Amino acid sequence: MLYFSKLRILFISLFSILFILVASSNLFKFDDSFFNKKINLGLDLQGGSYLLLEIDNTPVIEQKLQNLTTTIRNYFKDKNIKINNIKIENQNIFFNVVDQNKQIIIDTFTDENSEINPYYPRFKSHQLDIEDNGLNLKLGFSKQGLIALKTSSQDQAIEIVRRRIDEVGTNEPNILKRGNNRILVELPGLDDPMRVKSLLGKTANLTFRFVTNNNNDSFGVEKLKYEDGIEDATVSKRIIISGDNLLDAQPKMDTQTNQTIVSFSLDRVGAKRFGKATSTGIGKQLAIVLDGKIISAPVIRDTIASGSGQISGGFTFQSATDLALLLRSGALPAPLNIIEERTVGPDLGQDSINAGMIALAIGFLLVIVFMFVKYRIFGLITNITLIVNLFILLGVLTLFEATLTLPGIAGIILTVGMAVDANVLIFERIKEELKNENNNLIAFDSGYTKSRTAIIDANITTLLAAIILFFMGSGPVKGFSVTLGVGIFTTLFTVYFIARLFTSIYVSKNRHKEKLI
Repeated sequence: MLYFSKLRILFISLFSILFILVASSNLFKFDDSFFNKKINLGLDLQGGSYLLLEIDNTPVIEQKLQNLTTTIRNYFKDKNIKINNIKIENQNIFFNVVDQNKQIIIDTFTDENSEINPYYPRFKSHQLDIEDNGLNLKLGFSKQGLIALKTSSQDQAIEIVRRRIDEVGTNEPNILKRGNNRILVELPGLDDPMRVKSLLGKTANLTFRFVTNNNNDSFGVEKLKYEDGIEDATVSKRIIISGDNLLDAQPKMDTQTNQTIVSFSLDRVGAKRFGKATSTGIGKQLAIVLDGKIISAPVIRDTIASGSGQISGGFTFQSATDLALLLRSGALPAPLNIIEERTVGPDLGQDSINAGMIALAIGFLLVIVFMFVKYRIFGLITNITLIVNLFILLGVLTLFEATLTLPGIAGIILTVGMAVDANVLIFERIKEELKNENNNLIAFDSGYTKSRTAIIDANITTLLAAIILFFMGSGPVKGFSVTLGVGIFTTLFTVYFIARLFTSIYVSKNRHKEKLI
């Protein structure tokens, strides 16, 4: 029936007032933290940067294969199986075995029950050709192995990218997977896109290594340039400690030299290695290498056993802050390349907001005029309900501090149309009921009851579409699906509780009128 108990009226009133207050926090400032929430504006509304990053997995594959060559040597050495001429070319490992051992080698990398099972089925082996002295074999990543490696690399990269962006303090960044080797980064309201591009473009692979003049170093040597690109130095390939051993890094001012430095602290293992290296290497230069370039190469004057140290290199405070950020967040598993970049200015974003608001205002005004002309007092009730519906919808979005995009505004406009559609169905059904029923209360109650199935079915199908868009879409498409989905629930609430409550009050007071609608 159209009857509403006092408890139900109280619930409807409190619920509506609560979300109207929450929605009002976007316009007014409240002291209470619960009400001091706001809807965040998306990239297309407040401006910012859009970056599409591609992961270069080539170094990762090479490193994995390099590690595997050592494992292969040790494994078959323990089995007294001799392998010859092992080398890496074109992302494959090539080696030679005598004919009598060829099947054992092949079975090792193809049999899931073999003792070296951890490498199955990530790798595949192929017989190349048979020579007089044995058999040449090729070992490389299988298709499944490459997918697993790329997925792992992408997951690690996303986590590191998120840490770096969070430390910069960007508001509501959107970081998403694209395929198995790309990452989409949306940074609304970003003031300094060049700084973020620089941070994301650096792998931040930090190592400490000795500078040496001995080309016969047992670990091997390589020539690396300093950051200025002018000088170079011969550095041992032996890594004393790496970025994995860092616990913290912070920019500081050296009071003695009045220069900006990066102070760092090491974990227990790193501190022990660093202490041992500095005790045996007094008088030597210790190169601090970041992404293949020497930042600085100070001379070791004394043993450093405290597990802390500093990096100097003519930093500005900004560059020292960025370096400390990179070291704290950790090294990327693979280099990232920016393959697409777009910048949306705030003026364009404001134009989008204005265009969306104008469209919403025009659509809302036309709906109000149509409903009032068509249904008179009940059209007025519908219009009041629409306004409350919008406030509740905005209140829900504000409560969860959702990000509003231009498609999200389109979802709000669509919600207005759906809310009107539900009321039109109800009122037209009531007209049909009044043709066969003289009692206005029964006719109105029947109209609400008999139109319910059609309205709910229509909204459920739309809700299913919104759910699919949310899980299958991305960015702005998700914004549209969220506002549309929330709008469906607020529409059903306002239609069957608020509009019905106002309707019941009016019909109860005018039950004896011959024509109410």
